[in-house]
Amino acid sequence: MTARAQHWAYLGETTFVSGIWLLYGVHKLFGRRLVRWLMSPVVLVHWLTRPALRGASLAYLRHLHRAEPGVFPREPGWREGLRHVACFAETMLDKLLAMAGRYPVEAVREQDFSVVDAMLSQDRGGIFITAHMGCLELCRMIGKAKHGLKLTVLVHTRHAQAFNRILQRLDPASAVNLLEVTDFGPGMALQLKGLVDAGGWVAIAGDRVPIHSAQTTTVDFLGAPAPLPVGAYVLASVLQCPLVLLTCLHRGAGYEIRFELLAERVLLPRAQRHERLAQYAQAYARILQRRLRESPYDWFNFYAFWDSPHAV
Repeated sequence: MTARAQHWAYLGETTFVSGIWLLYGVHKLFGRRLVRWLMSPVVLVHWLTRPALRGASLAYLRHLHRAEPGVFPREPGWREGLRHVACFAETMLDKLLAMAGRYPVEAVREQDFSVVDAMLSQDRGGIFITAHMGCLELCRMIGKAKHGLKLTVLVHTRHAQAFNRILQRLDPASAVNLLEVTDFGPGMALQLKGLVDAGGWVAIAGDRVPIHSAQTTTVDFLGAPAPLPVGAYVLASVLQCPLVLLTCLHRGAGYEIRFELLAERVLLPRAQRHERLAQYAQAYARILQRRLRESPYDWFNFYAFWDSPHAV
């Protein structure tokens, strides 16, 4: 298998658009109950026929079990792994409903939005560092509900244009734009600077190493060394803007979105650059672990996360 085929960013490129429209069509015609019923055998087949997915799910759950002993009553096995994949399938439906503006607003709770609200009142932009947790597409609902929040989501696959077309068809008034940054250069940096200087916010994931990542740092995550990208911290330093951690977790029948200020300004002095990057990334990893202790099935990196930053 080639390096290109092995990288997480190339998983599922050929079927994601058709799958999205099929899921959306079934829900629109028949509702959530039928979608759940139809998804159950699909989840089971994927679990049974994809050993890499099975292994990645169990590796994560067992890391969490060892790092946070009270989360599971016993070492996770096939039941917990199947539940993990089922949670992801359910979340995919919620992602689509959020994109279409059909997810019930009352099922989403916000915590600590005042951190961002104060900056919006001053027309200040910044960076949200996120993770593959829960249904982050719900942040687009915040973009519509909170006056003045202009959000651009950076993605590291070439799905961005297709997703933007889907967003426009599902909701022409979408307040979120997806921007593909597989190849990051000076032009992209200037574009992002213009967005932030104009009071916009940029969201970037901090728990997956991009395809052409020039630098990572190793942190302790769930009791084991893990590679994390440093792009969000470098970008916040270059743009001289606040860095806010945005996470999303299942809560009851809905979700809870949380905001936490990681840094008012990210400072990376030349002599301490590597140490400071490691400190910011470790603080990020520490908060993620705390969040996952509360909702253990909400992390969706289904590849060999601890083995290699580029492995499937």
